[in-house]
Amino acid sequence: MRLYFIRHGQSANNLLWEETGGSKGRREDPELKSIGHQQARSLAEFIKRMDSLAHQNGRARGIKRDYFGITHLYTSLMVRSVATAAYLSEALDLPFTAWPEIHETGGIYLDDEITGDQVGQPGKPRSFFTANYPRLALPDSITEAGWWNRPFEGESERPLRAQRVIQTLLERHCDDDHRVAIVSHGGFYMELVRV
Repeated sequence: MRLYFIRHGQSANNLLWEETGGSKGRREDPELKSIGHQQARSLAEFIKRMDSLAHQNGRARGIKRDYFGITHLYTSLMVRSVATAAYLSEALDLPFTAWPEIHETGGIYLDDEITGDQVGQPGKPRSFFTANYPRLALPDSITEAGWWNRPFEGESERPLRAQRVIQTLLERHCDDDHRVAIVSHGGFYMELVRV
């Protein structure tokens, strides 16, 4: 297995932090900003172009540095990741699969303005994804009630989740020449690398 970890393009919360240095006014599940869409498009075009050149030059056999050859594409269910992965799915003509466990640390939440506590939110319902991302394969567990519907994910839970993701990757792809791309988040990347 060759694993590519792709962070989503710039989101509204990323821009908020860049402009203010804080999170006051953050959204629980922000969408991509225009630059985030351009980043995702550029990445998809680059991967497609590199794969096309490798095929034209006959170098698409075996593992080569100039050839991606993604065979499996997974995405977090946070909309900034799904939107980023959708560009890849379209450019590579490759279906993509929702993997709820590769979400950003903390999950879907908002800060309570009075207490400052992080309060879990439901996340987008199944109908949002089917209407906006028809190529996205969703697990049956995603319903109209939303996909998160839990409290804020604490720090002690994060490495355990990262370990489960690693184990699942190995079970699904270790013994094959799969080239797996997961579109996820910076915080989760750090957890995955630490584990």
